[in-house]
Amino acid sequence: MRGGRHIAAVTGATFDLAAGECLALVGESGCGKSVLASALLGLLPGNAQTAGTATVDGVELLGADERTLARTVRGRRIGLVPQSPAAHLTPVRTVGAQVSETVRALTGTPRGELRGTAVAAAERAAFPAGHLDRYPHELSGGLAQRAATALALVGDAPLLLADEPTTGLDRDLVNRTADELRRHTDEGRALLMITHDLAAAERIADRVAVMYAGRIVELADADAFFGSPGPRHPYARGLLAALPERDFVPVPGLPPELGDLPPGCAFAARCERVSERCGTQPLLGAGVACHHPENAPDDREPARV
Repeated sequence: MRGGRHIAAVTGATFDLAAGECLALVGESGCGKSVLASALLGLLPGNAQTAGTATVDGVELLGADERTLARTVRGRRIGLVPQSPAAHLTPVRTVGAQVSETVRALTGTPRGELRGTAVAAAERAAFPAGHLDRYPHELSGGLAQRAATALALVGDAPLLLADEPTTGLDRDLVNRTADELRRHTDEGRALLMITHDLAAAERIADRVAVMYAGRIVELADADAFFGSPGPRHPYARGLLAALPERDFVPVPGLPPELGDLPPGCAFAARCERVSERCGTQPLLGAGVACHHPENAPDDREPARV
């Protein structure tokens, strides 16, 4: 709810994620990606409402109470690499103290063994052990990102949720961070990477889910999405075309406000393939929610004006 109005921030999001697999959830800012992440962790505002099911390692998340989420989900079943790692770290405590505290809370490691375990946790995220005695404000953006990643990996959670893990990093650090996440995924964890960075998604994702105006509009294997035959939804094709290494042509127009969605397909006003049929909401069938997907016969009816 916002200002007395009901806003459907995420609607009908359906996907599965296997151990050792990376699913990249991509889309423009404001499309609902981070709301979905907050719902999985039980971190939505108090006036938010959820429906449906989301299960991780046998625990149903959307109906879980705060005690269950705090004691058995966060850190234990879901590790979080936050969108703003510097803000996520406690400013008045060293990184080492925070890693040690997390290790003790999640693993029960005796106090006398915490330093060695903290060093090992830092090494897993390629965080230099010599920086563990530094405070968050003494870290670069890349080091803060690695510190947050180290904290997320401590509990060996079966699901790692990385929310915009490469924001604000230069391309070299983006690649290094993405590679670290992929390496930990290859060790048997599931990774949900929420990002607007398609280059990072292409580097490590097994599958791609494209979100627009609160809905998943395409779900595809990463090789087919970034290669051949390419995306099937016009919006997804527009996202790829906007990359500097591709056409460098932005998607025309702006996305609708989540509190004022049009009837039918929310992308219709920006789509060159629009027809009368787009006045009804398309469903996610065969991996794409579009009445006129790419690589399909062009059976559009002329729009009436």
